[in-house]
Amino acid sequence: MGSSPPIEEIHLAQEPEINGIPGPRSQELLETQREVDSNAVAYPRRVPVALEEAMGATIRDVDGNIFLDFFAGIGVLNVGHSNPYVVEGVEEQVGKLTHTIDFPTEPRIEFIKRLNDIAPQGLSGNSKVLFGGPSGSDAIEGSIKLAKHNTGRHGLLAFEGSYHGTTAGALSLTAGKAYKEGYGPLLADTVHVPFPNPAETELGGDIEAFCPAADCCQSGVCGRALDAVQRKFESPYGGHENPAAIWVEPIQGEGGVVVPPEGFLQGLRDIADDNDALLIFDEIQTGFGRTGEWFAADHWGVTPDAMTMAKGIGGSGLPIGAMMYHEKFDTWGPGGHVGTFRGNVPAFVGGIRAIDYIEEHNVLDHARTVGSYIRSRFRELAEDVPQIVDIRGKGQFTGVEFRVDGEPSKDLVEAIQRECYHNGVLVWYAGREKSVLRLLPPLVLTERQAEVGMEIICESIRTTIANHDGVETSE
Repeated sequence: MGSSPPIEEIHLAQEPEINGIPGPRSQELLETQREVDSNAVAYPRRVPVALEEAMGATIRDVDGNIFLDFFAGIGVLNVGHSNPYVVEGVEEQVGKLTHTIDFPTEPRIEFIKRLNDIAPQGLSGNSKVLFGGPSGSDAIEGSIKLAKHNTGRHGLLAFEGSYHGTTAGALSLTAGKAYKEGYGPLLADTVHVPFPNPAETELGGDIEAFCPAADCCQSGVCGRALDAVQRKFESPYGGHENPAAIWVEPIQGEGGVVVPPEGFLQGLRDIADDNDALLIFDEIQTGFGRTGEWFAADHWGVTPDAMTMAKGIGGSGLPIGAMMYHEKFDTWGPGGHVGTFRGNVPAFVGGIRAIDYIEEHNVLDHARTVGSYIRSRFRELAEDVPQIVDIRGKGQFTGVEFRVDGEPSKDLVEAIQRECYHNGVLVWYAGREKSVLRLLPPLVLTERQAEVGMEIICESIRTTIANHDGVETSE
């Protein structure tokens, strides 16, 4: 602590530097990749660039072009690409010890303690941490086993619009049908119920009949979602075995950066308690500072029984998946859940140093400030761009939903993404109809980079709409 460079000094540049993209070397590597790599490769199809170097919130391609990175490896590089303070610790550890299965090491024990320190209230001080494998899907698989083992039930409950991974158990919880096509059957008695989107038109009728408490948020979409969850547990004709647990993203990521109504997570907590089920928060994308709190659960003050983590927790992009759970559920014996790569010591060090960096430089406050600025720019733009129908998010997690003639427009968002790319800003998409522009830049994105990036993104939106068939901006 104390020797790590400030946020402003860990980037290649404060603005993009673009000179013809994709450049010749990028085109050569992209073509070679198409010849030798798997047909499952996806990202270069949308963002045709070959990477050479990255620091902070900036990426340099093999032709020397510099981009502002507004999606951070899909929420992985929370403290930035190649953060010098993190890399220093990781490189030192790589030279000493890397793979330890689950033998104790000082970094492993310290990392568990540091995760415990930043855990949501209710888990901090009485939790256990399990490392099972290198990915978020691995963490979800462990949570499925935890729930089954502690309840004796095998039913699973998740939400429409959810994404929890693509291994067999995690894929059962993931809602997107496209991910599952050709891979069934998956886990039996897995059900999906509606996730409440406050942007939806409020439903009429007796809202109080569905709300868990009189002082709840009184949102119709929330009340009816909770009613659907409760019926899966308590209705004698619910159609499935009572679920062992409820899996929920506190803010849906792939579903379109959907922030639920105020009372939703507490309602789930109450239903789980009433039915002896576990409440499991998937914080793989929302955790480790992404939303301006250590974990998205902190925004609502609701404590899950277990919480899955991955993506940003490795500090510098090193793969590590983990699950934190209340110690009362630590009922399995030795080997109850295993994985060869559950002892990635450089990733432990990366995570420790990332926590150090976030704390030393007040990165959570910074993420909230810069994220609020980004959403304010979109709100200003929406005043004369009617195709923007919703702007939502917390911290450095922002979704902007687009519709054309009242219908979700995947084509428009793809065109905006291409325009941003050609102007030096990398963005991504989300949503059930792929009609949401999703921004999740490194939390260390500087204020200057945010200003420059938003100028480019907003102008790209205006240009794209002006050139998009049948779409016009308001005067």
